[in-house]
Amino acid sequence: MAQDRCGQVEKTLFIITYGRSGSTLLQNMLNALPGYSLRGENANLLAPLVRAWDDLRQSEQAASMRARGTPSGPHQPWYGYEAIDADRFGQDLADSFLRQVLRPEPDTRVLGFKEIRWHEDPALFQPMLAFLARYMPDAHFLFNTRNHEEVRHSGWWRGMKRATVLEQLETAETLYARWQAAHPGRCLAMHYNSYAKDPAAWKPLFAFLGEPFDPELVEAVLARKLLHMKWQKPERKP
Repeated sequence: MAQDRCGQVEKTLFIITYGRSGSTLLQNMLNALPGYSLRGENANLLAPLVRAWDDLRQSEQAASMRARGTPSGPHQPWYGYEAIDADRFGQDLADSFLRQVLRPEPDTRVLGFKEIRWHEDPALFQPMLAFLARYMPDAHFLFNTRNHEEVRHSGWWRGMKRATVLEQLETAETLYARWQAAHPGRCLAMHYNSYAKDPAAWKPLFAFLGEPFDPELVEAVLARKLLHMKWQKPERKP
C-alpha cells in the first residue's frame, strides 16, 4: 500500500448484505466507534475492478504464452501480455480503491464500506471477497441478514413476486454461508431482527472487533435510529 495517510489503517471491514436488511443501523453503530469510517454503498464499483483482476490471473492466453519460455515480441498480437503481473495489478487496484473510494480520514484506524449488490453476480462473489482478503489491510467481513418476509415487504422488493424475492435472498445467504465456513476467523454473522432493539445483542460485534463493549454508546445509537434523529456521532465517555 502506498505510504500516505492510508498507512495508519489497521484493519478493513466490509458489510456484506442485500437491500432493506437494516444494515444502515449496523453501519451507524460502526461509525460511532472512535477511529472507524464505514462508507456507504458505491453501486458495486468494486465488481469491474475485481473482474479485470480475476480475468488476468486466470488467463489461459497468458499461461500459454508463459509456457513457451520466451518473451513475446513487438511483431506479435499479444505483445507483452504474458509479462503482466496479476498480483501487482490486484494490489494497485486495491490501493487505488482504498485511497480514492474509501478515503480514510486522518484519524481512521478501521476503514470499509457497506454494499447490497454482492450477490448480483454469484460467480464473482468469491473472487470479490478473495480480492479484499488478499489485498486490503487485515480484511474482515460482516454478513448482515434479516427476516425474509420483512425484507420482501420493504422498499423496491414490494413490487416483485414473492418467489423471486425469496430466491434472491436465499442465493445471497448461501453465498454468505459458504464464505463464512471457509474463513471463520475473518467473519461474523449479524441478524437485524436480533440486534435492532436489544443492546446486549451487539456484544459479539464488539468482541469480533476487539473493542470494549460500550452499552451507553449502543443505546444512544439505537435511540437515535428509533427517533429518526439527525445523525451525530455519540460522545464516548473516557
